Amino acid sequence: MSVCLELNNLDKHYGDTQTGVHAVNNLSMEVNTGEIVALLGSSGCGKTSTLRMIAGFEEVSGGTISINDNPVHQLAPVKRNVAMAFEGYSLYPPLTVRDNIAFALKSSRLPKDQITTRVAEVAHMLEIESILDRYPVSISGGQQQRASLARALIRDADLHLLDEPMGQLEPQLRAVLRGRIKHFIKERGLTAILVTHDQTEANALADRIAVMEAGVLQQYDTANELKNKPANLFSGTFIGEPPMNVFPASVEPEHASIRFKLPGSVTLEYDNNDFAPEVLERVSRTPKVVIGIRPYAVKRVNSGAKAKVVANQWLGDQTHISTSFADSNLVLVEHVQNSLKKGDDVQVGLSADDLHLFDARTTHAIAHGREVVS
Repeated sequence: MSVCLELNNLDKHYGDTQTGVHAVNNLSMEVNTGEIVALLGSSGCGKTSTLRMIAGFEEVSGGTISINDNPVHQLAPVKRNVAMAFEGYSLYPPLTVRDNIAFALKSSRLPKDQITTRVAEVAHMLEIESILDRYPVSISGGQQQRASLARALIRDADLHLLDEPMGQLEPQLRAVLRGRIKHFIKERGLTAILVTHDQTEANALADRIAVMEAGVLQQYDTANELKNKPANLFSGTFIGEPPMNVFPASVEPEHASIRFKLPGSVTLEYDNNDFAPEVLERVSRTPKVVIGIRPYAVKRVNSGAKAKVVANQWLGDQTHISTSFADSNLVLVEHVQNSLKKGDDVQVGLSADDLHLFDARTTHAIAHGREVVS
């Protein structure tokens, strides 16, 4: 598989390098041709700065950007053959929605009948046929956003950059369009980078997800790997809804067992056979760890660690049970309704197979269940 985009040691500073903002810090990653990649993170993590550097709207402070093996980081945006859907829409006010969408195709002197067909196709996909002859000022923010997205997707470009492309849409429409947009991109073999803070959107659209925080790439992998094998504590707690439960713990290896001492005088003890030898060896060399476990992996049991119910929420298809545990909060997810009330005592089971262990000092992952992290 060929590489469409390559970022090498990309840096972005705003202001002085000593006192200013280091928005993107030594970012290196590749995007394959025909791949959809999501840059995922909270506000200010550097994802939009990265996208704008790729497009050429922000200067690179350091590092290189290559598209199809051609260095482009010093080229003007118009010379990069990149299509971008802006979060702020950026439609041309004097043009109708139809002419906005067709603008790049007309500039490339594509035959009129082909332009008409392609505009109709993308407008139908995004459900904006009824506004094609209206002007941007007369349509809603969500309609403007879909028009901007249509204008980007219709272009013949090496790379399509989508900055929060559905942030203004109502949830039901977003759910419908996610599948259509992915099919549109994949059917045409386009390469796309999506910026979003929405995990659901990233999971639904992207082949791989780049998790960013404070300008640093935390992990770049498939949605399944991010959830089941987070590289560090940030990825583990950022990915997943509800978030991963985490607790600091001291490690006390015994002859035939291993104990994790948590706050609040809570002790979790496991037989050595519950872990692979490589995991035991790594954990025994790490006196302070952070234990993580996904809410759906926590089970109510007849004999286990004690917890007290704080809240019990039925969400229509699953129950979120929040409990007080180890001087912190432990959330369980169940797929049936129950009658638990605030203050009820429960016992919880945390299987060794479901534990994620992180080094408390470095926050790097040590093990996921029986599998040690190399």
